[in-house]
Amino acid sequence: MYDTSQFRKNLKIEIDGEPWIVLTAQHVKPGKGVAIVKTRMRNLITGRVLERNFRSGDKVGVPNLQQREVQYLYNDGSAWIFMDNSNYEQLSLPRDAVEEALPFLIDNLPVEILFYEGKAISVELPTFIEADLIDCPPAVKGDTAQGATKSATISTGYSLQVPLYMQEGERIRVDTRTGEFSERVK
Repeated sequence: MYDTSQFRKNLKIEIDGEPWIVLTAQHVKPGKGVAIVKTRMRNLITGRVLERNFRSGDKVGVPNLQQREVQYLYNDGSAWIFMDNSNYEQLSLPRDAVEEALPFLIDNLPVEILFYEGKAISVELPTFIEADLIDCPPAVKGDTAQGATKSATISTGYSLQVPLYMQEGERIRVDTRTGEFSERVK
């Protein structure tokens, strides 16, 4: 059991038989009465966001979560296939479990899968991935003095903004948390 004094960002808790992740936790002591913890949480299964206040001393459950390191192999049309790195077992996940990771899934990419009571609920990507630019129109001379960007597409089909100097065929590093260009890979 977790006590409200242990609440912090990214803590995984269980409320009413469902796993939640704490997005924000603010400890508040009003002038009169008992202290409260204002939280903002996201359901790990449905993605629903909830704001809830807990009284100081309230207890919540610890969810039955397991995290396994796997490698993305391929998409067979209806499911996404991953290989467990420890025992080489292949896992087949439906679209709803990999939905958030789809723009950045590259063959042989190492990822972590979060399981709740034996069922895969989400795919956690590495912070950065490297991908090739497959569609990047040339920049027009004189567009701007500095800091200009243009739209480009990486090998997964995801579109993002890149600096004007980038060209088709170059390799870039993309931040998977924000979906933004990070740097050119030499």
